[in-house]
Amino acid sequence: MDMLKDTPVVPLISADDPDTAVRTAKALKAGGLTTLEVVLRTEAAANCMEAIIAQVDGVTVGAGTVLTPKQVDEVARRGAQFIVSPGLNTRVVEACHGRKLDIYAGVMTPSEVQLAWNMGLRAVKFFPAGLAGGVPMLKAFSSVFGGMKFMPTGGVSAANLQSFLALPSVLACGGSWLTPQAEIDAGNFEAITSLAREALALARDVRPTN
Repeated sequence: MDMLKDTPVVPLISADDPDTAVRTAKALKAGGLTTLEVVLRTEAAANCMEAIIAQVDGVTVGAGTVLTPKQVDEVARRGAQFIVSPGLNTRVVEACHGRKLDIYAGVMTPSEVQLAWNMGLRAVKFFPAGLAGGVPMLKAFSSVFGGMKFMPTGGVSAANLQSFLALPSVLACGGSWLTPQAEIDAGNFEAITSLAREALALARDVRPTN
């Protein structure tokens, strides 16, 4: 959690080419965002994550869309520093605990938040944030799960980022709006840096650094 105090925005990187993934990560870092989630949505995703870890200094890199214990083992072997999952699965959480990896498991109902709490998790992914009730739902969760932190993802954008980050229970926000595929395909990595810089400025308006 400490790594997100100064930069509470986590960009999602989806790539099928390690060179492109590295250029994307470097562009995000140039914009000030240094905690990155590489989603396992392509066959080369693990290779992309490994390339970023090897070639981009000063960033914390996690694996997202992790669905199985086997995937936990694979990304851990390749150097993942944290795990993000779209749902709450006991076997995946236990695999992360066994490897002493932080996991942000996905929740969208009170029952799932309560189960996560009883599994020892104190920070979870709220997904899909937009469809699951957004800021009002998080306010409701926070009133009964006072010690839980949330990372809303899915439906988060520059337009509503500050609304989410204004909630004390929100640890950070994840988002794919920071890495638009059209700009990456066009090789316009300056646009990625600009989006990252804009997101960081919005975040720091709400949460100034010391």
